[in-house]
Amino acid sequence: MIYRLPPLNALRVFEAAARHLSFKEAANELSITQAAVSHQIKSLEEYLGVELFRRAGRGVQLTEAARACLPRLREGFDSLASAMELLRERGGKTDLFITAPPVFTQRWLMPRLADFSKRNPKVELRVFASSKMVDAGALDSPTLMGNFDLRSDTSGVEIHLGSGDYPGYRADLLFAVRMTAVAAPELVNGERPIKEPADLANHVLLHDDATEVVAGGNAWRRWLEAAGVADRVDASRGPHFSTNILSLEAASQKLGVALALRPLVDFDIATGRLCAPFKVETKPPSAYYLVCPEVIADRPAVAAFRAWLLEQVKPA
Repeated sequence: MIYRLPPLNALRVFEAAARHLSFKEAANELSITQAAVSHQIKSLEEYLGVELFRRAGRGVQLTEAARACLPRLREGFDSLASAMELLRERGGKTDLFITAPPVFTQRWLMPRLADFSKRNPKVELRVFASSKMVDAGALDSPTLMGNFDLRSDTSGVEIHLGSGDYPGYRADLLFAVRMTAVAAPELVNGERPIKEPADLANHVLLHDDATEVVAGGNAWRRWLEAAGVADRVDASRGPHFSTNILSLEAASQKLGVALALRPLVDFDIATGRLCAPFKVETKPPSAYYLVCPEVIADRPAVAAFRAWLLEQVKPA
């Protein structure tokens, strides 16, 4: 079949301008001049014999014809990107971007990634740790997938600690979490031993932003209430850290007692780096999910990573 198509670059410029409803923003995205955008749009309109945009104040509006064709055009770009992904999968290496919360990345994912790379040598991993992946169930659309371009030939997935409710995205449950208090063994068994939850009144409580988000605020107060000592221990005192990684590091250095998520901290407890002196645990309404856009969920690199990751969490 012979396809009679306008220049692909003109279609790409039209899609960007239609998405932003701005020639200026399209020019910024494509790293070209605004005049070049106008020229490409004019050439496309002349080729098609159809008006695509109308001026509206400082911006532009789509004509009825442009609105009608835009969804099909986007489907076409998605299909083209998927086709290129298949070719790269068979012909060479492909990139897979993985974004996950810092504590998940360091404590759970990193010790296992060598196995994935060994099984999938053609997939080049790009791993990013971001506290924005902790959403506690509140979908933050600008954060989800960040600036990832679904029309590109790269693939991206994210690990979210949240509710799993992400419309338009495929979300696979990995595992739920439990919150417990942890400290260095030397602190627990030191001059002021920590034997009962009430003993925390004599120790520094370590706070971090990620744990606060997961708990829905007042993380230490919620835990102390579960332990039955909220009236005897001041939950507000103690230093604050930006991530759970930092509060756990502070705990290992005997700065105080931190809240940690199990099973992510289980290895630290098993090796004696930290200990959990109490059986008290709270259960936040969040879990870890593997999240990716539906339109790329079946790309080979994404499918391989999903199958591998779900295999890894089976024991949990």
